[in-house]
Amino acid sequence: MAEEPRKLGLLWAFMKGQRLRYAAAAGAMLAAALVMFLVPLIAAIVIDYVIQAKALRGPQWLRKALEAMGGRESLARNLYLAGGAVAALTALSGLFTYLKGRWSAQASETIARRLRDRLYEHLQRLPCTYHDQTSTGELVQRCTSDVETVRTFLATQVVEIARAVVMLLTVLPFMLALSVELTLLAMALVPLILGFSLVFLSRVTKAFRLSDESEGRMTTLLQENLTGIRVVRAFARQDYEQDRFAESNLEFRDKTIRLIDLMAWYWAASDYACHLQSALVLIMGGLWVIQGAADVGVLFAFLAYEGMLLWPVRHMGRLLTELGKTRVSMGRLWDILHHRNERGSPAPEVLEAGALGERVEASPAPGQAGPGKDLVPAQPLGGSLTVRDLSFSYDGHAAVLDDLSFDVPAGWTVALMGPSGAGKSTLMHVLLRLYEYHRGSIRLDAHELRDLDPHWLRSQIGVVLQEPFLYSKTLRENIRRSSRDDAVVEAAAAVAAIHESILSFEQGYDTLVGERGVTLSGGQRQRVALARAILHDPPMLVLDDAFSAVDVRTEGSILSALGRRRGRRTTLVIAHRLSTLIQADRILVLDRGRIVQRGTHEELLAQGGLYGRLWHIQSELEEDLRQELTAGPAGGNAHA
Repeated sequence: MAEEPRKLGLLWAFMKGQRLRYAAAAGAMLAAALVMFLVPLIAAIVIDYVIQAKALRGPQWLRKALEAMGGRESLARNLYLAGGAVAALTALSGLFTYLKGRWSAQASETIARRLRDRLYEHLQRLPCTYHDQTSTGELVQRCTSDVETVRTFLATQVVEIARAVVMLLTVLPFMLALSVELTLLAMALVPLILGFSLVFLSRVTKAFRLSDESEGRMTTLLQENLTGIRVVRAFARQDYEQDRFAESNLEFRDKTIRLIDLMAWYWAASDYACHLQSALVLIMGGLWVIQGAADVGVLFAFLAYEGMLLWPVRHMGRLLTELGKTRVSMGRLWDILHHRNERGSPAPEVLEAGALGERVEASPAPGQAGPGKDLVPAQPLGGSLTVRDLSFSYDGHAAVLDDLSFDVPAGWTVALMGPSGAGKSTLMHVLLRLYEYHRGSIRLDAHELRDLDPHWLRSQIGVVLQEPFLYSKTLRENIRRSSRDDAVVEAAAAVAAIHESILSFEQGYDTLVGERGVTLSGGQRQRVALARAILHDPPMLVLDDAFSAVDVRTEGSILSALGRRRGRRTTLVIAHRLSTLIQADRILVLDRGRIVQRGTHEELLAQGGLYGRLWHIQSELEEDLRQELTAGPAGGNAHA
């Protein structure tokens, strides 16, 4: 409950810059309502004052206005003026209604766009730990369905809330001026309807939350299935996945039907109460007309005003429903936006919303750099790396890196190897500040890593991952990061040994790769990603098992090309294929998060240990494979 004001305050913060437009829309709505209030009054005047020649009931200003127009006789001779006035007032009300809709739509669409932009921007800067714990489908659902819920509320309900209040406050004076008794009668069931709407709010809020959460689970399931569709087909799991989706879809349907049932019950009950209220006014008002205590025109006006009065009361249920849904959606969006980014700050609108509730501080969470520590050095990195007593674990689990210390001089090529789970990739993730280290020190040149601006840091390091990500664009667009000329792109592709392969495609560099580069082989994807990193030409290059899907000959070609650039950049290489490591200036052997050996290839062979054992195993396997390939055709013919 303590966060509710802040969540609603978050919505108010996003309305900044559009509040005046909403005020104008509310003003137009008020003008439309006031104009339409005059229409039943004109009908009452014509029926009672002009046709039946009865004394006019109503405020003093109205009687003076009619006398100024010539009185009853003049109005009777020019009765067409009443029809013209009704038509003119209706047209004027329509104009104000149009302006109200236009201004509220412009404001809501602008706010929704700003909200989507802020969500996307904040998600780009949230730490990897947040994305590790939150499913992609859930985030997609929040950034689409929940934002649409908020947009709908802003477009249709914010001004309607003002309209309902204005209708209640404006119609009552008109009704009281005509008849106090009929006004009290017309208000008899209003408290009951309002009370029912408030009780209904809590139930529909809970129902919508359950429906929204089930939709998020269904979206997650759909996203996972489409992303892994080839794995599903490869293992013939289509029926299993269909059953999973059908179960999730059924849950979403049941939760949504529950919400619809609640809405149906509300509309049925509120319709009954509103019609009962109208019937009460009609019956009692009719009796008073028969008894001479009321006039026909007054009763006619009251029936019209009764509809105007009951409409906002009846509509209160819809308003409360949409408000409840919006509270749920804003709560889910709040969970994203209030989470601190890599710099230790929530979204700016969250800080503004904190003024309406408990204070939201911009101080960093443990292990995160605060805004004052985001150092951007004046010069690019030189490339020297110093690691001292570095330890790291994921969320309090067993240490993945344990007391690492090593130096990498600028321009050196340092290789890391070791069994799976030794901590090699984790070290690279920490170096990129994808995860924050809490013990030890990492210094790039003379700067502590955690003090550097994360965005600037990553601009100084080129990365090629074992499973590179390619966009569904052309090969040229995937390689170049900015508006570079084609010659530079092709030169980087040549170093990555992918240029000839690209030219063999029918459309060359304009070949459109599929989503995540699915139309390319694993080795081609890795080489395209390598070309992208080389084109960036950073002071430091990180190759995280970037040759795992590349054949030995191509790997040798790439390493030779990179070797010709030795000394120009610091290169960190993770590899399981030991032939990749031979040319490194230094090799670090990791096991269970610790460095167990270090040195050149020759020094490590002389030491024996883990590196020596792995080298001999791989050498024997490669020799056996070479012999089998050499003897394969003859052996095959002999067998035949």
